[in-house]
Amino acid sequence: MTPVIVVLMLMAIIPVRGESAQIRTMSLKGSVNPGSAAWFQRVLDEANRDGDTLLLVELDTPGGLVASLRQMVQGVMASKVPVVVYVAPSGAQAASAGALLLLSAHVAAMAPGTETGAAHPVGIGGEVEKKSVMNAKIENDLAAFARSLAQKRGRNPVWAERAVRESIASTASEALVAGVIDTVAPSRSELLAFLDGRTVTTSAGAVTIRTSGMTVRAAEPTFREEVMMTIADPNIAYFLLLLGIAGLYFELTTPGAIFPGVAGAIALVLGAWAMQLLSVNVTGLLLILLAILFFGLELFVVSGGALAIAGLVALFIGSVMVFNQPEIGLVIDWWVFLPLFLSFSATVLLLVFMVLRSTRRKALSGMEGLVGETGTVEQAISEGRSGKVFVHGELWDASANVSIPAGAPVLVTGVEGMKLNVKQKSREG
Repeated sequence: MTPVIVVLMLMAIIPVRGESAQIRTMSLKGSVNPGSAAWFQRVLDEANRDGDTLLLVELDTPGGLVASLRQMVQGVMASKVPVVVYVAPSGAQAASAGALLLLSAHVAAMAPGTETGAAHPVGIGGEVEKKSVMNAKIENDLAAFARSLAQKRGRNPVWAERAVRESIASTASEALVAGVIDTVAPSRSELLAFLDGRTVTTSAGAVTIRTSGMTVRAAEPTFREEVMMTIADPNIAYFLLLLGIAGLYFELTTPGAIFPGVAGAIALVLGAWAMQLLSVNVTGLLLILLAILFFGLELFVVSGGALAIAGLVALFIGSVMVFNQPEIGLVIDWWVFLPLFLSFSATVLLLVFMVLRSTRRKALSGMEGLVGETGTVEQAISEGRSGKVFVHGELWDASANVSIPAGAPVLVTGVEGMKLNVKQKSREG
């Protein structure tokens, strides 16, 4: 076998790296959460598997969970393919967790009219108490994380630390002057032109980026990832949880409505799935379950609304605790929590009031509904012997403590089995 034939056979068997190389893009919008982190990691893995030229992430986020951010940053650090984070289009932001993801990129770029920074950790009522030990731990940890990312990529570590400690933010031009990003690019095409021939260091070593003539392929999230990105947000998860409880409670208090029960069950399942995705506080979750138990018992135990109120108290405390983990960025926005809880409380108390009012109302059907009705004696009633009375268009056996002649008006005072207890009623009423 000649050397030429051997070379040709090897060329046929071994694919030449770069023949299928492409630029892969993804548009990461909304909060940083387990859903967006899972999508980002899948696309990054595919880019590394297929030997893409680079992964271009077009970013627009107000921030999100630190735990999800760390997962994404670890993926960038381990990537052999250059990751370019581009804050775009104009008007977009890379705030909080997004600012740290921008710092971690092999190439960081922003479009004119965008901003980045403001990475200070926040809690359910706003910022974590500044003088608390927990705040110091969270702030120091996140500041060190930001500094390490900036130093790794040769960016401004002072700005990175101030973004965490002082919540400073910068426009695209200010970030470029401060050494936070590598370029300001008005469009994707101008960014790709800037990247062509640029050398960056990945986990595989020095890599020279080639973009000229490369095909661009947009990555799209799967349906599961879309759902995860939508509900894997503490605010959305909490809304689904309250909607589910309210729907089921309404169905149990007014049987036959069907739609509220079905919608509530679906919302409760989605809320439970969202909580599974998120790292919730166990004590807070147990208090919410206790609140559900109290709401259920209110339907079967005559408490005058006491159990419902106890349930609302448990729900309030549990809600404050269940997602209040600022050390990993898992918090509910106060302006989302308060209106939702007040609306839910008003709904529950209204339903309890309707149930209490219905239990105190005189029965309108069945044997009990005859008590208080008037009728006429058809067959005389004598003492110790029953007669016949005409009530509600029907003839009933009836008894009385005294004799009542036929034709006399009577008032139903009670029911014993299928026999009525009556007393004579004056003709004047």
